[in-house]
Amino acid sequence: MSSRAIELPTTMSAVAVTGEFPVDDPRCLTDVTVPLPEIGPRDLLVEIQAVSVNPIDTKMRRRSGDALARGEQPVLGYDAAGVVRKVGEDVSRFEIGDRVFYAGSQLRNGTNARFHAVDERIVGHRPTTCSATEAASLPLTALTAWEALFERLGASIDSNGSLLVLGGAGGVPSVMIQLARALTGLTVIATASREESRDWVVEMGAHEVVDHRRNLAPQVLDLEPDGIDLVFTSNSSGHAEELAEIMTPQSHLCLIDDPEDFQIAPFKRKSISIHWESMFTRTVFDTDDVDEQGVILDRIAGMVDDGRLIPTVGETMIGMNAATLAEAHSEIERGHVTGKIVVRI
Repeated sequence: MSSRAIELPTTMSAVAVTGEFPVDDPRCLTDVTVPLPEIGPRDLLVEIQAVSVNPIDTKMRRRSGDALARGEQPVLGYDAAGVVRKVGEDVSRFEIGDRVFYAGSQLRNGTNARFHAVDERIVGHRPTTCSATEAASLPLTALTAWEALFERLGASIDSNGSLLVLGGAGGVPSVMIQLARALTGLTVIATASREESRDWVVEMGAHEVVDHRRNLAPQVLDLEPDGIDLVFTSNSSGHAEELAEIMTPQSHLCLIDDPEDFQIAPFKRKSISIHWESMFTRTVFDTDDVDEQGVILDRIAGMVDDGRLIPTVGETMIGMNAATLAEAHSEIERGHVTGKIVVRI
């Protein structure tokens, strides 16, 4: 392939962090005009049609101090759906005009912009049966859920034990529940508290729902007297004793959060394996299998087109601008978001 492309502008609109301000300050994000990204040999230049906003976006906004001190104005955002407008000379999987979706990299500027440059190896062909808005809800959460379930927890098509998914209405849990139901024989128990979130996790496919505002042990052990084989959580702080109590010997726990004081000792007696999952590991360290993320996204797209997985859009906002994205950040920081917040151009 060549690096030829349709006629493109030299600059583009984007939303950047230009100062350290709380989310309720209108200066927390700023509309800027920046040069169009340059692409490398393996890169795609994608015209963005929709992005989704993740908790990590809000964390990166709050952690932009070092970049700001260097005089940079970071553009945030990972999830995106769009159309390929230019390809690098070594690109082999995509052509100009292809519709794609992906979760980006922490080592490059983000997707909160009109155009974005991304390594083709971590990009998937967009599902043909859904909109850009729906597709944008999936990449980061689907990759995290897939890696956590199959690569960290070790689930497979032959798995027939039990899986507990804490905070089941969140973005990653919403996809994990669906993957477990579609691709394994696991009994899926999800936690939720509000009526809305309980209804959501049932729609995602959970066999049973328990209330995480109450003591989990009696609720879970009433459903699975022998204990839980696999546990996934994005909120592990303060739950070590409780989780160790309800898990079976030699079981597996996967977490994706950053607990300030994670207690590992309660898991020793049962020889419980502890796993962390970060979907950015492959891109940050350029691992030998970094292209697996593109493969996974193509599998996810196939599942959507086959009707085995539904996009997890919880709320749609219109307009790629600082005000809209700040509103999305604010909702995430307040908590209780069901599914994903997607911003459509």
